[in-house]
Amino acid sequence: MDVIKIENLEIFAYHGVFQEEKDNGQKFYINATLFCDLKKPGMSDCLTDSTHYGEVCLQMKKSMTEKSYDLIERAAEKTAEDVLLHFPLVKSITLELRKPFAPIPMEFSSVSVTITRKWHKAYIAFGSNMGNKEQYIKDGIRAIEESKFFKNVKSSDFFYSTPYGGVEQDDFVNGVLEVDTMLEPFELLEFLHEVEANAKRERLQHWGPRTLDLDVILFDNDIIDEKDLTIPHKDMKNRDFVLVPLAQLAGYRRHPVYGITIDEMVHNLKEQYIV
Repeated sequence: MDVIKIENLEIFAYHGVFQEEKDNGQKFYINATLFCDLKKPGMSDCLTDSTHYGEVCLQMKKSMTEKSYDLIERAAEKTAEDVLLHFPLVKSITLELRKPFAPIPMEFSSVSVTITRKWHKAYIAFGSNMGNKEQYIKDGIRAIEESKFFKNVKSSDFFYSTPYGGVEQDDFVNGVLEVDTMLEPFELLEFLHEVEANAKRERLQHWGPRTLDLDVILFDNDIIDEKDLTIPHKDMKNRDFVLVPLAQLAGYRRHPVYGITIDEMVHNLKEQYIV
């Protein structure tokens, strides 16, 4: 990935734990590396095909000065977030925020934090088999679309399937979303749980009925195996109601564990049914 670098951007702001810092302010310095594709502007020589680094500098100044924060960690987080939100060609940003005049009673040159934030590609399986199923799903999708932490939200068709797991219940409406998100995996899980809760989702029975079910099935090419989160979803290979809509959106993607495409996984599952 190509990069645009901004080095030692000086901004006077009012961040700090101590009241003196909030009242008097001090100089901060930003080093930012923007990861983006520069091939098109390199060929066209057209500014609209690139990211205007002057405007990025102005945005970072606005992010740093419109509000006071106790921690430079928070100031850096907000600044990186705003760059990703306002400049769609920027896929990722590494930002160092330096505080050379921090109130430390010792000799030092600077203190700083460095963070990297990016847009991730995620796939989210959705399902409902209670009440107005389609409306629960549409409301859940709308909540995702309206959040600033998501963009390029695409939905598969809605599919109708019989229950999975042996619990007697109504048939499901299922599908998959493709999203770009700034959230990290556990942040995404927490967000989806909040959307489910707003749909009055209750976790009373494993594989039981639910108003809205949202599961992260793929996240970039990450492999996560934690107590509360497993990515890729460990049972997706056996679930046609996940694989078929996922293939609609990204049949070419390779499963990060098995190394085969989603289209191949659909084919393999159909072969099992035939056997």
